[in-house]
Amino acid sequence: MFCNILSKFNDNKFKDKIIKNWLKNKGDNKMKNVNKILDKLEEIYPDAQCELNYETPFELLIATILSAQCTDVRVNKVTEVLFKKYNTPEQFAALTEEEIGEEIRSCGLYKSKSKKIKESSRMICENFGGEVPQTLKELTTLPGVGRKTADVVLSNAFNHDAIAVDTHVFRVTNRIGIVNEKNVEKTEFALMDVIPKNRWSHSHHLFIFHGRRMCKARKPECDACPIKDDCDYYNNLQK
Repeated sequence: MFCNILSKFNDNKFKDKIIKNWLKNKGDNKMKNVNKILDKLEEIYPDAQCELNYETPFELLIATILSAQCTDVRVNKVTEVLFKKYNTPEQFAALTEEEIGEEIRSCGLYKSKSKKIKESSRMICENFGGEVPQTLKELTTLPGVGRKTADVVLSNAFNHDAIAVDTHVFRVTNRIGIVNEKNVEKTEFALMDVIPKNRWSHSHHLFIFHGRRMCKARKPECDACPIKDDCDYYNNLQK
């Protein structure tokens, strides 16, 4: 229909102006809808924040590595004891993988995680002067640190604008219809396009809170959801 309307005009400059304004309005409407959803989620979860306990960027890095396929509650129980014994790259680099494994066993995948923690600690000491790097490029050179882990550290420990996409963020944003992507990385880039940059970091926490408390993987509580009217998944159920 839009193309049919354009065909009625002969002036190419005028056509370009119409297209430009249409794209702008389309983007503004999409942005407005996302802001509306985020505003509602902020009302529901005013305390949305990182649920991993940490005091330093390095502690957050270790906690985030441990959180892979493990709950934040379990990680916090482990790190409460762990960080009283060891909490610097130098200390972890000096431990054996077996020693680290014994400390983190209950987090699951402890052999793999202990190796990543030891190697990351060693690299931080050797390549970054004992300080956790503050760029995505440098962080992702560390073993066990992908974009999600790096984004968690950057946004929470260093206050950089970033959207960490975990299973909750992936599920919730695609289910609502904010984005429509097939994998985590594409979802991250798509969210960066539609969410205002100054809301990237906090939106991550809002989606996680919503995913854990209401928009659950198996039995989402759609009828009680305050943003159901803006949700593609819910609206499709009503058809």
